[in-house]
Amino acid sequence: MAPHLIEGRTVAMPVRVRDASFCGAAYAVRADAARAVIAYSGLDVAEILPGKAVCVLLFADYRDGDLDAYHEFGMAFLIRPPGSTGWTRPGDLRDAAAFIHWLPVDQRFTMEAGRTLWGFPKEQADIDLRLASPYKRCILRKDGRLVLDMLVKPGVPLPGPSPLIAFDAFTHREGVTRRVPMKVQARGVRVRPSGALIRLGNHPIAKELSELGLPSRPLLSTTVTRTAMSLREAEPQG
Repeated sequence: MAPHLIEGRTVAMPVRVRDASFCGAAYAVRADAARAVIAYSGLDVAEILPGKAVCVLLFADYRDGDLDAYHEFGMAFLIRPPGSTGWTRPGDLRDAAAFIHWLPVDQRFTMEAGRTLWGFPKEQADIDLRLASPYKRCILRKDGRLVLDMLVKPGVPLPGPSPLIAFDAFTHREGVTRRVPMKVQARGVRVRPSGALIRLGNHPIAKELSELGLPSRPLLSTTVTRTAMSLREAEPQG
């Protein structure tokens, strides 16, 4: 694969993240509202129960990687990828993937690289992460307006490092849907039912979250102290 030139810097594939931590929560939301949110992509949500989809909110501290150090917030939905079969049956998640709807970051270079290389919906925002206390906290502001204030309480530790997991993320930018193959290995994983609280602000994304049915108790929350990742070349769909 030929390397890419981003703001005068050469970026080779696969792009690697050597050390990052993640905190997040998965919410059961109204499937009709989730479909309306991602209608621009031409993709459809997967239903875990009739009328219920999954929205994932997460925040991350990228400490060492090919795109430098930065903070990130993510809003994603569990979807049926293009070409999958049997997607109308709720609860059948064998082919499910993640669609990245919004991905603000606090550094310009990773924003430009994410947009150019994979079509990620990256925007610059103010992301205040407070990870030293027992409760992990993210205060997210965009254009001077509060989007949300999110708290995640670590749960029960899972034994050992996770296996290397391969999965697909999907993006949609400038009329093109892309599949982004990724591999992730996590250490220091903690999981608990519920375990997260959010307070919404007055930004349009906060309104979008409210229309999905948030704030509410999440299905589960997760914290990961160390994560390594690799991202391959994006593959346009259709």
